[in-house]
Amino acid sequence: MHHPTPGAPEPVTADPPRDEPRPLLTQSWLDLAFLHWAVDPAHVAPLLPPGTVPDTLDDITYVGLVAFRMHRVGWLRLPGIPYLGTFPETNVRLYSVDRQGRRGVVFRSLDASRLIPVAIGRAGFRIPYAWSRMAVERDGDTLTYTSRRRLPGPRGAHSRIVVRTGEPVEEPTALEHFLTARWALHTSLLGRPLYLPNTHPRWPLRRAELIECTENLVAAAGLPAPAGDPVSVLASPGVPVRFGRPLRG
Repeated sequence: MHHPTPGAPEPVTADPPRDEPRPLLTQSWLDLAFLHWAVDPAHVAPLLPPGTVPDTLDDITYVGLVAFRMHRVGWLRLPGIPYLGTFPETNVRLYSVDRQGRRGVVFRSLDASRLIPVAIGRAGFRIPYAWSRMAVERDGDTLTYTSRRRLPGPRGAHSRIVVRTGEPVEEPTALEHFLTARWALHTSLLGRPLYLPNTHPRWPLRRAELIECTENLVAAAGLPAPAGDPVSVLASPGVPVRFGRPLRG
């Protein structure tokens, strides 16, 4: 059970609240699809790291299924790695706030197609990466993301997401800002809370139509299987991202 007593959560800001002049990691997230379903905070709370509680908007929290292309991951300020640092990824994420009121995301799973980054993420940061067979394909304004898990289990956990991208989002709603304007990752290392900040330009969001979504990644991540269509479907061409050094919670 988690019993943090957070102060008032920091505001949701569309622009990054800080810079990271000496980044630990650099990368780009490209060709993204954001799918979100409402979920009861009581289902989410036991799945979060120590020192965090579900972040809510109007007493509701959300589970996100986010598919994209990771591009040229680089350490410190070195150039990104073309092969090992470039791969498809699909993650299941939750929304969290810590004792200091800092908002973030919590990853329940991250399927990726490169084994070495998976191993580094699991061993170095205790982030639940999984090695999966994956592809991202574009046909005009339609993107298809496929994933089937290899290791670790549950073997065969899979997703197929097809979206058609539409018009730019000129004025995101409060919910759209809440789901996308996230400037940190909450995790834990050796049982202690860890806060990993990031920064990137404001999201260039687009409307998106969900053509197909067949998946069991959300249920494999310990959450109720989504019932019905997502409450939010968005796309983005992507952003360059800089991660700062981890901070203790």
